[in-house]
Amino acid sequence: MHMLPRTLWHRWFVGPRGPRLDFGAVSRSEFRVWPTDLDILRHMNNGKYLSLMDVGRFDLMQRNGVLDLFAREAWYPVVVGQTISYRKSLNPWMKFTIESRILGIDEQAVYMEQRFVRPAPRGTGIVGEPEVYARAIVRARILRRAGGVVPIDEIVEKSGADPATLHVPQEYLDWGATTKLPSTRVDAPSVWEEAPGSLR
Repeated sequence: MHMLPRTLWHRWFVGPRGPRLDFGAVSRSEFRVWPTDLDILRHMNNGKYLSLMDVGRFDLMQRNGVLDLFAREAWYPVVVGQTISYRKSLNPWMKFTIESRILGIDEQAVYMEQRFVRPAPRGTGIVGEPEVYARAIVRARILRRAGGVVPIDEIVEKSGADPATLHVPQEYLDWGATTKLPSTRVDAPSVWEEAPGSLR
């Protein structure tokens, strides 16, 4: 429940003050590690990263005009796949930034990259330059509130994005293809294959 006030704070007060961005630009959203973000090991819980990425994406969409487009067209985004890698812990009261950027598209979805960064400390890298603590790749589809999926061509046309400037690395496209689940229009039974060498 505590994510709702955080989301509304960025939606109503932080986003409107930020600079307008081009479709492929990087947005930077500032956060702090609160006690409600912690797990039993006293660092930010791994699942909390995914929740905060939602706020970062909405911040990006507000600044690049996509949120206004969604409101006009009665569209909304849904995450269909995401993967995240962790490098360093975010500890209590630390300030950090979520950097978000639209990478590009495939035939069905939009790909985004999001990074959790902090200034590099003395003695490592370039002091003060952003250092990556975690990085995520997100695959999302755009749906109509009236029902159905918005075709990628329509998204590109109405957003004014130039596909030639957007690039999804091949390894991310491969990941998207190999991890996607069956369509909601077909059956998806949960059938586990027997592990090799397992006892009956």
